[in-house]
Amino acid sequence: MDYSFTLLIVLLPLAGFALLGLFHDRLKPMVAGTLGTLNLLIITLLSYYTAFSYFTQGNGESGYTAIKAFNVLWLSFTDSLQIQLGILLDPLSVMMLVVITTVSLMVHIYSLGYMKGEKGFQRYYAFLSLFTFSMLGLVVATNIFQMYIFWELVGVSSYLLIGFYYERPSAVAASKKAFIVTRFADLGFLLGILLLSFYTHTFDFTTLTSMDGVAISNPPTAIFLGMSVTTWAMLLIFMGGAGKSAMFPLHIWLPDAMEGPTPVSALIHAATMVVAGVYLVARLFPVYALSSPDSLEVIAYVGSFTSLFAAIIACTQLDIKRVLAFSTLSQIGYMMVALGVSGYGGEEGLGYMAALFHLFTHAFFKALLFLGAGSVIHAVHSNLMTDMGGLRKFMPITHITFLIACLTIAGIPPLSGFFSKDEILVAAFEHNKIIFAVQWLVAGITAFYMFRLYFNIFWNRTPHFHHTPHESPALMTFPLLFLAIASVLAGFVPFHELVTSDGKAFHTALHWMIAIPSVLIAFVGIGVAALFYLKPNILPEKMTHSMKGMYSLVYHKFYIDELYLFITHQLIFNFISRPVAWFDRQIVDGTMNFIGEATVYGSNVINKMQSGHIQWYIWFFTSGVLLLAFLLLYLN
Repeated sequence: MDYSFTLLIVLLPLAGFALLGLFHDRLKPMVAGTLGTLNLLIITLLSYYTAFSYFTQGNGESGYTAIKAFNVLWLSFTDSLQIQLGILLDPLSVMMLVVITTVSLMVHIYSLGYMKGEKGFQRYYAFLSLFTFSMLGLVVATNIFQMYIFWELVGVSSYLLIGFYYERPSAVAASKKAFIVTRFADLGFLLGILLLSFYTHTFDFTTLTSMDGVAISNPPTAIFLGMSVTTWAMLLIFMGGAGKSAMFPLHIWLPDAMEGPTPVSALIHAATMVVAGVYLVARLFPVYALSSPDSLEVIAYVGSFTSLFAAIIACTQLDIKRVLAFSTLSQIGYMMVALGVSGYGGEEGLGYMAALFHLFTHAFFKALLFLGAGSVIHAVHSNLMTDMGGLRKFMPITHITFLIACLTIAGIPPLSGFFSKDEILVAAFEHNKIIFAVQWLVAGITAFYMFRLYFNIFWNRTPHFHHTPHESPALMTFPLLFLAIASVLAGFVPFHELVTSDGKAFHTALHWMIAIPSVLIAFVGIGVAALFYLKPNILPEKMTHSMKGMYSLVYHKFYIDELYLFITHQLIFNFISRPVAWFDRQIVDGTMNFIGEATVYGSNVINKMQSGHIQWYIWFFTSGVLLLAFLLLYLN
C-alpha cells in the first residue's frame, strides 16, 4: 500500500501554525480556533486510517515490517552516515500517531470553551499546532538526528505554551526553567548521538536496530571507565529522555510547567512531551537490550525511584494541577521501569509491551484528569482543593468522568489502567523482586493520593462559593466523555499482538497472583483516602501535626529546587561564573582593549608620516638615510 499520504499528517499542523501565526491579527478568535480544530480533525482521521491500514495488512512470520513512507536525503557525510528526513511507519510510530492526534484533538475542542475570551487566543492555537507538528515529526522520524531536530522543536513549543501568560512572572520563570533543564539534558542526548554514530557510521533507525546492524550484531568494543562505548552512548541518550520525561533528578521543571493553561498541561503530560523519553528508549530498545543491558538496569532503577519519589510528594500537594503533575512523574517512572526490566523478543519483551500499553492507556486517563481539573478550575476559579468540595452536586458530568479516571489510574478492573499496570508488575516481578515491591507499594500510594484529590473536590465539605458553580459547556464536557469512554475501553486493545519488542505477536494472560494483590492495595489506598477525606474530620490535621517535620519535607518536595538554587547561585555563580566573568572582562577584554589603545596611540605618533606636508616627508627621508648610513658604518 502507498503511504505517501502520511506526509500530510506532518505538514498539515505546520501549515496550521503558519496560517494562524501569520494571520492571527486578521482572524477572529473563534475562527482561528475552529480552523485549528478542523485541521487537527483531518490529521486525526488520517492517523486513524493509517493505523487501520497498517495493522490490518497482517502480521507475517517476521512480524510487522517497518515502512519508509517518505524519505529524502538532506545531508551526506559519508556513503552510510547521512541525515535524511522522512516518515517511518512501524507499530511504535503508528500507535503514537493515534495517541498524539487523539489527545491533541480533544485539547483543541476543549480549549474552544476553556480559553474563550482569553487574550492571545489565536496565538494559543498557533502554538498548539506547532507543538503537534513537533511531536508528530518526532515520532515518525526515520533516523536519530531527525528525531533530535524535532526533539528540540518540542522544547521550543513547550517553552511557548508554558509561558503563554507571559505577563505573569511565574509563567515566564516556569517556561525558562523547563527550557534550560531540558536543554541541559539534551546536551547528553546530542553527545550520545555523536558517540553512537561515530562507531556505527549511521543515524538510521532501521539500520541501528536491525539484527544485522552494527549496533547490535557487532557493537563497538572500546572501553572507557570500565564500560563499553555503546553503554556510554545509550546512557547519554537516556539522559535526554530523562530530561524530557522529567526523571529524577531532572524532574524539577515539570511541576512548574503547570503555569501554562490547563489544556496545555493535558497535552504536555498526557501524550506528548513527557512520554518522548519513553518513546526514545522504546525506539532504540533493541540496541539497549542486546548491546547495552547495563544501561537498562540504570533505567529501571531511575524509573522506580522516580515513581516512588513523585507519588509520595503527590500525597501532600494542595494545588490540584500539581498533584496531577507528580502523578505524571510517577506514571512515567512506571513506564521506564517496564522498559528497564524487559528483554527482547517474544515473552521476554513483556516489559516493552507493557510500557507502551501503559503509555497508551495513560494518555487517555491522564488527559481526562487534567481536563477534568480544568473544568473544576473553570467553575470555582481556584486551583486549591481547600477551596473545593461537594462539587458532585453542581458538576455531574465532570464528577463521573473524573471518578472514572481516578479508578483507572488506581488500577481497578476492568478499566484500562488495571490491565497495563498489571503487565508492568508482572514484568517487574519476573526480573527484580525489589523493584516489583516498590511498584506494588506505589500502586497503593497512587490510589490514595488520587482519591484524596477526588474526595476533596467532589465530596468532603461544601465551602461557601463566591458564586454557584455550574457544569462546563458542551465544548468542554464532550472531550471529557470521549476520554472517559477511551479510558474504559483502551485496556481491551490486544497490545501483545500489535506493539511488541520484535514486532511479533506473543501470548499473554492475566496473572491473578499479582493482579489480586495489586487490586487489594489499590482498595486499601482508596479506603484510607475515604477515611481521611470523604467527610470533614480532624484526622488529616492530626496526621500532619504528628509528622510535622516529615510532612514539611515532603510538601516542599524534599527541597530539591532549593538545592538546585543553592548549587547554581551560591556555588556555580560565585565560584565559577564570577571568576570566569572577571577573566573575560579583565584579561580577554583587557588584552583586546590594550591592543586597540596601543594601535591608536601608535597611529597618533606616526600619523605625521602621512600628513601631506612635503617638509615632513623630506625630514623623514633625510633622517632615514642618515640612520641607515650610521648603521652601515657602525656594523662595518
